[in-house]
Amino acid sequence: MSPHASDLSRRTLGGAAVAALGVAATTSGTGTARAATSRETPFRAAADRRSRRPNILFILGDDLGWADLSSYGAPHIKTPNLDRLARQGVRFTDAYSGSATCSPTRFSLYTGRYPGRTKGGLAEPIADRSVGLDPNHPTLASLLRGAGYSTALIGKWHCGYLPDYSPTRSGWDEFFGNFGGALEYYSKLGLGGEYDLYEGDAEYKDLRYYTRILTERASAYVRRDHGDRPWLLNLNFTTPHWPWIADGDEEASAEVVRRIEAGDRRALFHDDGGSVEKYTEMVQDLDRSVGQVLRALKESGQEQDTLVFFASDNGGERFSYNWPLSGNKASLQEGGIRVPTIVRWPARLRGGQVSHEPVFTPDWTATLLEIGGARPDRAHPLDGTSLAGYLLRGEELPAGRELFWRVRGERAVRRGKWKYYRGKGGADQLFDLSADRREQADRAADEPELLAELKAVWERTDATLLPYPG
Repeated sequence: MSPHASDLSRRTLGGAAVAALGVAATTSGTGTARAATSRETPFRAAADRRSRRPNILFILGDDLGWADLSSYGAPHIKTPNLDRLARQGVRFTDAYSGSATCSPTRFSLYTGRYPGRTKGGLAEPIADRSVGLDPNHPTLASLLRGAGYSTALIGKWHCGYLPDYSPTRSGWDEFFGNFGGALEYYSKLGLGGEYDLYEGDAEYKDLRYYTRILTERASAYVRRDHGDRPWLLNLNFTTPHWPWIADGDEEASAEVVRRIEAGDRRALFHDDGGSVEKYTEMVQDLDRSVGQVLRALKESGQEQDTLVFFASDNGGERFSYNWPLSGNKASLQEGGIRVPTIVRWPARLRGGQVSHEPVFTPDWTATLLEIGGARPDRAHPLDGTSLAGYLLRGEELPAGRELFWRVRGERAVRRGKWKYYRGKGGADQLFDLSADRREQADRAADEPELLAELKAVWERTDATLLPYPG
C-alpha cells in the first residue's frame, strides 16, 4: 500500500462495504458431500509439472470444526466456495492442527515447531500481555522474506501484544488485524474492553463488520502489483469464533458491547448467545468471504501460480458439527485437533483429489519453506516434515513417522493408523483410527507393547520441551 493510500485509509471511519474421511460411509452425510467424495480420486503427484515459486495464500478459519464444510459432511451448512476449492485441489481427511487452541497452533505454524519449544507457546491460549512470539525467533514469514518474498498478515495474530510482540517484529512486512484472541465484530473491543484493530502498530478505526473488512483488505492485497516478487499472505479470519454475531446483527452487537463496557469479563464468550442456525450463518459468511478473495486472485491473473491453503486453527466448539469425531476445541481427542484442510496449486497439483495421509501444522511450515526456496534456521530445527516431495514428486512420506501433541492434562501421539491418547482422566488409551475414528474402542489391553512404545515416544519428546509454569 502506498503511503498516500495508507494515510487516506486512516482518515476514513467506515466506508462502503466493499467430504471427509469416510463421508461416503457415513449415513448422516448429505447427498452433496457423498457426490463430492465419489468424484475424488486418491492423491497422486503430477511429477512432470513445473512452475516458478508460488505465491502463498494461507487462510485460517477460527474454531471451525472438522465437518463444518459441506464437502466434509455437514448436512446443514452450505459452503460452495470452499467445496469448489476442494474440487480444484487436494482435500485432506487426516489433517491436524498443531494444538487444540488458537495461539499454540499459530506458534506451531509460524515457527514450524511444537508450541512447547517456546515460552509463548505454553499459554493455551495467550490471555495476557506477559508472553508472545519472540521477535528473534525465525518464522515462516522471516525465512520466506529472506528468500525474496513479500509478506503480510491480515486478521487475527494472537501471538502476543504490543509493545513487545507484533507480526511486523516477526517477519511480516505488513499487518492489518487484531492482536488478541477474540473481538466483538463491530466495535472491535477485545476481551479486556480494549480497542483491537490495528494497521501495523497504530490503531485503525473502522466499525463495519470485521469479516467484511478483512475480506476487503485481503482482496486488495492479492490484486496489488507485487512486481517480480512472490508473496505470502497469512489471512486469519476470526469467523466463526464467538461472540455469535453475524453480519447485520447490530442489536446483538450493542448488547455485547454494553456488557463489556459494564465490566463483564465474559461478555465476549457469549455464553448465553448463539444457536446452530446462527453458527451456520457465520460459517456460510466465511465461505462467501473466501470466495470473494479467490475471485480477486483469479481476476489478478495469479491463480495458476498461487498455492492456496485453507484450514482451521483447531477443532470446533459448541455449535460446530464434528460427527463422527469425539471431543471439541481444547481436547486432544480427534474433534479437538482434526481439521478440514484443502490445498490448491493449479500449476502443480491436479484437482479432484483426496489424501488420507496424517499431517499436521508444523508439516506445512516445512513444506512452504521448501517450496518457497527458504532454508530453515539450523539453531531452531523444525519439528514438521516437508510434504513437498509427497505433493510434487510422488515420494513416500517417512514410514512410521509420528505426530505429537501436548496440552495441559492431555497427551497424544499418532503413528500410522494408531493413536495413543491420555485425557484428563489419566488412563492411557490406544485407538485404531482406521476402524474407529470416534475413539470409543480402546485397544490398550489388546496391544500392550504398542501402547508402551507410543507412550515412550511421547515421553521422550515431552522431555525436550519447556515445562508448563506453575
